[in-house]
Amino acid sequence: MDTAQPVSVDTLDPKQFIIIKGAKVNNLKGIDVAIPRNKLVVVTGLSGSGKSSLAFDTLFAEGQRMYVESLSSYARQFLGRMEKPEVEYIKGVSPAIAIEQKVNTRNPRSTVGTTTEIYDYLKLLYARVGKTYSPVSGELVTRDTVTSVVDFIFSQEEGTRLMVLCPLIKHQERSLSEELTVLLQKGFTRIKVNDEVLFIEEVLEDELDESAEYRILIDRASVQPDDEDLQFRIADSVQTAFFEGEGICEIEIVTRESNELHRFSDKFERDGIVFEEPSVNLFTFNNPYGACRTCEGFGKVLGIDEDLVVPDKSVSVYEGAIAPWRSHSMKKWVEPLLKNGIRFDFPIHRPYVDLTEGQKELLWTGNQYFKGLNAFFKHLESKTHKIQYRVMLSRYRGRTTCPECKGTRLRKDAAYVKINGTSITELVLLPIPRLISFIQ
Repeated sequence: MDTAQPVSVDTLDPKQFIIIKGAKVNNLKGIDVAIPRNKLVVVTGLSGSGKSSLAFDTLFAEGQRMYVESLSSYARQFLGRMEKPEVEYIKGVSPAIAIEQKVNTRNPRSTVGTTTEIYDYLKLLYARVGKTYSPVSGELVTRDTVTSVVDFIFSQEEGTRLMVLCPLIKHQERSLSEELTVLLQKGFTRIKVNDEVLFIEEVLEDELDESAEYRILIDRASVQPDDEDLQFRIADSVQTAFFEGEGICEIEIVTRESNELHRFSDKFERDGIVFEEPSVNLFTFNNPYGACRTCEGFGKVLGIDEDLVVPDKSVSVYEGAIAPWRSHSMKKWVEPLLKNGIRFDFPIHRPYVDLTEGQKELLWTGNQYFKGLNAFFKHLESKTHKIQYRVMLSRYRGRTTCPECKGTRLRKDAAYVKINGTSITELVLLPIPRLISFIQ
């Protein structure tokens, strides 16, 4: 306290100060301390001056003892006996917790997010709230259920005629005729061959067309919304269709003009791709299940280092920004780009640092007019039986960002799960201020 005259701690208000009277723990010699409340207070001093004895062994010990005393006698038996610190009294202290100094062992997979455990909450958020979208069509990936199919059927107009179908799954150990015979034994009577519904016995009597499309006819009905028995029957038929069709059920709406076939799947799929359902492990790069297959969750691989390939980013491609293409023997790789850059609007005179991400990517992938850096280094790898090519390759190798996960360390399909159009792989690459605005 910055006052002209010493003030006794006995006269201070415990609502304004945390008051410690006569602390004698370890090397403290009966000191009195008043700490202003609701402020960030730092205790500093030489080694052995009693900082830890004051902060942890006296102040925190009393705060924690008060917290434990607030628990039931049943809970206290698991926490052990806590001694009162050697002090005359402490006033104004609240039940407390301590964040201790901890030295972490360095883990190559650790990030700011994992060390602070904030990433654990992000994983949980995406596992519970995230929606999976197909990378092909961008549509939401869902799993159909018996209930959702029945709801679709009874959302049709009253009197609508329909068929419950499923594809005929032919097992490798059986011929088509054997598969149809097994269906008869299961109790099925009709099958749809292309667009025609036939009795299975009729189909077996004729020569089987292996190229035709076969569907099992499970049930036929007319929509009657108030008929509960019909609802139970349709639900049972849909369940059978999912089982026989190995996850696929088809509902054909029959009209005078044309028939409409609606396909449902109880698999988590869209556009012919079966997706992994969101789970915490899917977003965990410390787990083999969620880690990127290429870099195994490290985010870095031993590959061609862009900083070594383009050491001076202030010069243009025309001025020799690409180091391995500067030599007389390797100029043949850059000449097609210099001659044809105007054809695909590539700025050969613009400094590398000012190129767009797409233009930088083009230097690596190439196009119909020139072969890119990827093709160049692949060519060098095919010539490693010659010492000069091995030396050149080693000159440009280094620890680089994994091309598969872009340094996010996660498997590729984790990026298909999004919240508000943003995947967790995009979040972990964001600067902290932009990440905060997204969370808010």
